[in-house]
Amino acid sequence: MSITAFTARRARTMRLAAVGLTAVAALTLTACNSNEGTGTKSEAPAEHSDQRLDAAGGAKKGSDNSEQEIGPCDINKLTVGVKSVQRPVNYMVLEVNNHAGVDCNMPGYPILKFGEDAQAATPVYEDSKPQAVVTLAPGETAYAGIRTSSADGSGQNGYKATSLEVYLEGSDDSKSVELPGGSVYIDNSAKVTYWQSDLTNALD
Repeated sequence: MSITAFTARRARTMRLAAVGLTAVAALTLTACNSNEGTGTKSEAPAEHSDQRLDAAGGAKKGSDNSEQEIGPCDINKLTVGVKSVQRPVNYMVLEVNNHAGVDCNMPGYPILKFGEDAQAATPVYEDSKPQAVVTLAPGETAYAGIRTSSADGSGQNGYKATSLEVYLEGSDDSKSVELPGGSVYIDNSAKVTYWQSDLTNALD
């Protein structure tokens, strides 16, 4: 074989090798770019992984964020009133309405002070305790039944009260409430129920 023919064949072989290397490099680059694209798509939603859609289609925070705790009602943000009832005898009902604009809890039972000379708050009917604390949404009402004196006259240490101060458990604030007819007879059998969400329960 002549030197010229050998040189031409070698040059052709080198060109083919160069073309092959170029193709391999191109395939490798394409594969890398493809992998990077997949990774970017899978990571994109991560910044929203702690959000969920609410019923209206808006986003709200994930379940790891607890709801705001409902606090006790503020008597200064309640409308408070008392009225007489025909049955049971010698009973009144205390009503409070929430106008605070937010939900609140009615703790325990009302602390009642009948008259300026009252020595102690009116005792509670323990059997009237509800299974759960009464929660008032804005505009809702809670009730407490009040027995003012014994129906058979067996009560003792009776007196005529012309004023009533109402307190909520855990608070030093109070509200003065006007009594039906301006006064009420109180004896040592007087009692009050726990707060109830239903008027019937307050009078049972």
